[in-house]
Amino acid sequence: MDYFIVVVATAAGLYFHGWLYVRMRRWMDRDLALSLAGDDPAKQAFMLQLLERARTEKVKRKALAAWLEREAAQYR
Repeated sequence: MDYFIVVVATAAGLYFHGWLYVRMRRWMDRDLALSLAGDDPAKQAFMLQLLERARTEKVKRKALAAWLEREAAQYR
């Protein structure tokens, strides 16, 4: 029974850390997009849409900043 408790606690801990890692990456990506938008609320909404598009197009994380800057240049 002791092993079962250890396995369950370890699995729960690993799941939580994985969830937290993914969540923090999403927060960092969102902060990057909003920082590129500045204080303009319309541009912030545009940048968040670009971020969603980058996720659907599976833009690599290393290329995300350059991709967002290139796409943000099209904002009027």
